[in-house]
Amino acid sequence: MVHAMTNQSSVTTFILVGFSDYPRLQLPLFFMVLAVYTVTLVGNAGIIVVRRVNPKLHTPMYFFLSHLSFLDICYSSVFTPKLLEILVVDHRTISLKGCMTQFFFGCACVITEMFMLAVMAYDRFVAVCNPLLYTVAMSYQLCALLVAGSYMWGGLCAVIITYTLLELSYCRPGIINHFGCEYSAIISASCADSTFSQMACLVISILSEGSSLLITMASYVFIVITIIKMPSKGGLRKAFSTCTSHLTAISIFHGIILLLYCVPNANSSQLLVKVATVLYTVLIPMLNPLIYSLRNRDVKETVKRIISSILPSRFI
Repeated sequence: MVHAMTNQSSVTTFILVGFSDYPRLQLPLFFMVLAVYTVTLVGNAGIIVVRRVNPKLHTPMYFFLSHLSFLDICYSSVFTPKLLEILVVDHRTISLKGCMTQFFFGCACVITEMFMLAVMAYDRFVAVCNPLLYTVAMSYQLCALLVAGSYMWGGLCAVIITYTLLELSYCRPGIINHFGCEYSAIISASCADSTFSQMACLVISILSEGSSLLITMASYVFIVITIIKMPSKGGLRKAFSTCTSHLTAISIFHGIILLLYCVPNANSSQLLVKVATVLYTVLIPMLNPLIYSLRNRDVKETVKRIISSILPSRFI
């Protein structure tokens, strides 16, 4: 009880620095982020709608993709509205509760998406290596279990890390040198010993990143071995086409994670961290629907059918 009382924060509101050091960039950045955010919402919502409309897309792959789109909408909506706000207002603040809530949902979405991509890699492994048993192996029950497990693990990790941050003390002036409540920025605003929180975050990060990458890499090792053994070039081309889009999404996702958390912790790298976070929170959620849908004929035909059914009713 005494410990809880002594750990009460003296700061109830944080000041977000954002991109205030670059005033000329703020308005162009606002319009750019707003445009990307709009495309993100439309694109990912479109994937969910198209999957429900077209029976041909009622497959495990698109079941997972619809959940990936849902996560992208959620993750982008956690940070982007606040970024847009602080780009156009002078009063750049966020409450302590709001900051922790933002961090919790952002952390949960990132870790869940990490495992959702790993689950999609396993799905491609089964589709390429055991095509005849694909519908049996990837049953609806298993797909639902894999998705539920991803959400539960992401939520559990977010609860643990957020709890360790709530146990810290935050002293005035409570400045966060970021546009959102990203972990390292919150830790920098703390005036208490954050060793336990950093250790918890490190263990969870290594466990989550390592296991998701292991599942993904193992799946694609078996996929490559199977593809090499394929006698027909047609089968080879089809197998590559089904995996290329997923590999692209994984490379961008994990590449920016490594860029974000492997840069040196110095003032000169703060701008790089902010730019990488913008790419991570704004750009990736927009790219996923484009990567997965542009090369799929069924998706494009369904989109055309939906558009053609809407336009006549408006313009006739």
